Amino acid sequence: MPGSIQSIERAAAILRLLGSADRPLGLAELAAALDLPRPTAHGIVRTLREVGFVDQDLATARYRLGTDLRELGSGGWDRHDLRGHAMNWADSLAGSTGLAVHLGVVAGRSVRLIHHVFRPDGSPQNIRTGEEQPLHATALGKCLLAFAPVATPPARDLDLQRWTGRTCVTVAAVEAQLALARRRGWASETGEYEASAGGAAAPLRASGGIVVGALGVVGPIEELYGLGGELRPLLAEQLVGAAREISADLVVGP
Repeated sequence: MPGSIQSIERAAAILRLLGSADRPLGLAELAAALDLPRPTAHGIVRTLREVGFVDQDLATARYRLGTDLRELGSGGWDRHDLRGHAMNWADSLAGSTGLAVHLGVVAGRSVRLIHHVFRPDGSPQNIRTGEEQPLHATALGKCLLAFAPVATPPARDLDLQRWTGRTCVTVAAVEAQLALARRRGWASETGEYEASAGGAAAPLRASGGIVVGALGVVGPIEELYGLGGELRPLLAEQLVGAAREISADLVVGP
C-alpha cells in the first residue's frame, strides 16, 4: 500500500499550527516549529496562500489562516464574490448575444440564480435573481450536474418532475445529456423547463479546476439553436469564452 504524501502532511501541519496560534506567524516561526528548512516551509505556505487557504499580511509578511477555509462547502467562494467577479462578463455576454444571461450555483437539489442580466432589447422582463430552478430541466442545472458531480446529487436521486413535454424524466435520459455536456464542454436545454425558451450553460472554475458555478444564456429556442437543434456556433464560442475569462479571474482569488 502506498505511503502518505509528505508534502500534504506538511501542509496540513502548517494549517493546524496557524489555526492553533492566537496571532499571525512568520516564516521563521513556522519553519522552526515544524523542523522544516525555510525554503521548504516557504514553498508550502506560498502554495497555500495562492489557493486561498492562508492569508499573508502585506505589512508584516506574517501568515494566518485564509478565509477560504470557511467557504469550502461552496468551493471557497462566497456567492456575492462570485457574482462580483462575473458581472462585467455577464453584462458583456448579454450585449453581444442579445440574450438574457444567468449565473447559477448549486442549492441542494436545485440551482439558484445569483445574477440575472436582462435581454438588451427592452422587452418586459422579470428579475429572476434568487429563484431556484430544477437541476435536470435547465441548462445551468445540467451544467452543474455534469461538471460538479461531488456538489450535486446523482441523477437517480433527483425528483425528475416533468415541466414540459420535452423534459427528460428518466435517469438514463438525464445521464446521456450529462455525458454529452462533458464531451462538448457546455450543457444545453431546449424547452425542458419553459416550453418557449431554451438555454446553454458553461462551467465556472476556480483554483484547482473546481467548478463553483455556471454561466448561461437563455432565450427563444430559435435564437439559440439552428436547424438540426445545434447551438449556433458563434453563440457557443461567446458563451465558452466568457466562462473561460471569468474562470481565469476566479483563479486569481476572491
